[in-house]
Amino acid sequence: MQYSQTLEGGTPAPFRPETSMARTMMDIGTRRIFSEEHDLFRENVRRFFREEVVPYHAEWEKAGQVSRELWEKAGAQGLLGIYTPAEQGGVGGDLLSAAIVWEEQMYCNCSGPGFSLHSEIVMPYISHYGSQAQTERYFPQMTAGKCIGAIAMTEPGAGSDLQGVKTYAQKDGSDWILNGNKVFITNGWMSDLVLVVAVTNRQAKTMAHGLSLFLVDNGTKGFQKGRKLEKIGLKAQDTAELFFEDVRLPAEALLGEENKGFYYLMNELPQERLIIATMAMASCEFMFEETRSYVRQRKAFGRTIADLQVGTKQKRLLFSLSPLRRSICVARAFIDSCLQLHSERKLDSSTASMAKYWASDLQNRVATQCLQLHGGWGYMWEFPIAKAFADARVQPIYGGTNEIMKELIARPIVSQK
Repeated sequence: MQYSQTLEGGTPAPFRPETSMARTMMDIGTRRIFSEEHDLFRENVRRFFREEVVPYHAEWEKAGQVSRELWEKAGAQGLLGIYTPAEQGGVGGDLLSAAIVWEEQMYCNCSGPGFSLHSEIVMPYISHYGSQAQTERYFPQMTAGKCIGAIAMTEPGAGSDLQGVKTYAQKDGSDWILNGNKVFITNGWMSDLVLVVAVTNRQAKTMAHGLSLFLVDNGTKGFQKGRKLEKIGLKAQDTAELFFEDVRLPAEALLGEENKGFYYLMNELPQERLIIATMAMASCEFMFEETRSYVRQRKAFGRTIADLQVGTKQKRLLFSLSPLRRSICVARAFIDSCLQLHSERKLDSSTASMAKYWASDLQNRVATQCLQLHGGWGYMWEFPIAKAFADARVQPIYGGTNEIMKELIARPIVSQK
């Protein structure tokens, strides 16, 4: 994949991702939470994305999905199931190693691979609540990239509010009969295994006592995939509708205990929100460095954009990047603190919600301002900032909207005595 930058107002020159991926704000070896071993791992991960993802991402954007070959290559490199215990079939690495994969994907500005959802959202549910038979069946293939995982919560009438879930699983002897449909499912089109949220007790007073989770294999009779959805951004990430019509599932397809699904979701959602926050921060850093490089090279009116004087106080345009840098650095310190807390299993739901809300909101502010500094070229799809801008918009929406995050942040304030 070749991006282009127009320097000095002339012919576009090739953009090389490795240049912006090694700038000061995101350079390895400078953040105290990471060890030297982490830094070495980061170099390998960065090389993988540079060689196996960046050159092909443009064609994947047109296809609406990455290749299966990429998933298997990622598995062979030990980039999937990192945070899953080795005794269960995962890699057995730590959280910070998993976070390196999240960050490096955003540093190369390639949003297509759904690795984080597969490895650090779907697999933990099975690891924490599944039976030995379930982990033995799925984890070796998931870690190898041969079984792609997705989670199906969202429905046409139920997004952040799980009270609206209509998908229903009814007992039939020892089996379950599943009916319903899901939408906006990441990895949905390519999925081999889907973790489905369904109502199993319609008489329950609240969904907290009436939801269960089911493991549904691709190819199961009655399970159909709809179209790949066309989105504003995340063009290479397959997102699909899923339909379940009288899908018969054996008893062993139930994940954990019946009617405990809501509690499982509440336990796992903080990690999902931390992933969104961490990837948002990495995107902020990428966009900042990309823009800093652009304004220092692009010329207008006989001088670089960075040297242009603007406003009544005749400040150099470069100074407009100063507030962005300040905000990014402060937010990075908070997100790194959250990563450290979660690696020690001390991150609570309220703090994870703060991280997701703050970082995704900042990502959109940085995207808007950085695109503006690119001028008309920032609006061109072949420019990295345009892709980053489009990808950023969904971050305050999925994983629980930021309006819901405000509610979750406020609850402990009101309840604490």
